[in-house]
Amino acid sequence: MTPTRRSLVAATLATPAILKFGLGSAYAATTLKLSHQFPGGTIDEGDFRDRMCRKFAKTVAERSKGALEVQVYPGSSLMKTNAQFGAMRKGALDMSLYPSPYAGGEVPEMNIGLMPALVTSYAQAVAWKNAPVGRKLTEILDSKGIILVSWVWQAGGVASRERPLVSPADAKGMKVRGGSREMDMMMKEAGAATLSIPSNESYAAMQTGACDAVITSSTSLISFRLEELSKALTSGRERSYWFMLEPIMMSKIVFSGLPKDQQDLIMTVGAELEAFGQAGAKEDDTRVEEIFSKAGAKVVQVDETSLGAWRDIARNTAWKDYAAKNANCAELLKLAEQVA
Repeated sequence: MTPTRRSLVAATLATPAILKFGLGSAYAATTLKLSHQFPGGTIDEGDFRDRMCRKFAKTVAERSKGALEVQVYPGSSLMKTNAQFGAMRKGALDMSLYPSPYAGGEVPEMNIGLMPALVTSYAQAVAWKNAPVGRKLTEILDSKGIILVSWVWQAGGVASRERPLVSPADAKGMKVRGGSREMDMMMKEAGAATLSIPSNESYAAMQTGACDAVITSSTSLISFRLEELSKALTSGRERSYWFMLEPIMMSKIVFSGLPKDQQDLIMTVGAELEAFGQAGAKEDDTRVEEIFSKAGAKVVQVDETSLGAWRDIARNTAWKDYAAKNANCAELLKLAEQVA
């Protein structure tokens, strides 16, 4: 992107990347803003998603020798959670670590990233990136103005105010936060009422009684301190019907305005950090059990029978509804089912 074009974008959009032009070169330094909804910490302590963003920022700055800087804004401090995806598409936000189904209202294909009982293991999840389903999803996002920088998957569990939510029979009469339209469809079919809120609003919903059970990633169960309000935890450590794609994304408008060496650097660092992200997610699957157990909650696992029952419901409700949305959704679901 030329300086003139860049100035126009900066003048018309809320929070674009900032270019500082020096006399000796066409681009002396570029500062990118990376936003996410999760609690902030340090590069060594706290929510691993925030740490991952900080590691990304540190590595990019070091390898570019300061030519490319990344400022991390945790806790939706830069803009509200649900606004981040649309802002990236417009070039008004540079980057975000963003839960894929939150983007489903704008790009329905993104709900494949939290399709109930479709992904049930980390091995299956990680295989997506280089499989046809991953290539197709990357292609779709690119056409919508989003670059996938770093793939991160997280298993999820259930924090309950009273009784554990393990099998479909347990859901009847409960008010449940599922995390996506498709997850809600499965829960409703099982007899639950559903609540559509970002995970950072879960504590308040449980505290007021608006929600009986929250299904979210192990990391969010920890970071949002849901053990303080829960009598039961259904862990996602052994198996889960809730696996979410929560990648670092970037505005294609902003990405395209960077020189090729900086584009390559961003993609290289993003790929390198995927192992850190998956290790952090798995560690939290164990740590959440310890935290909830210490707080007095009953910790239970999902067995194969319950997982199969959820998959049967999901296939007849959420999967069928998703595939009927458009040709891309139908193709993505078909490709995803091929990844064992």
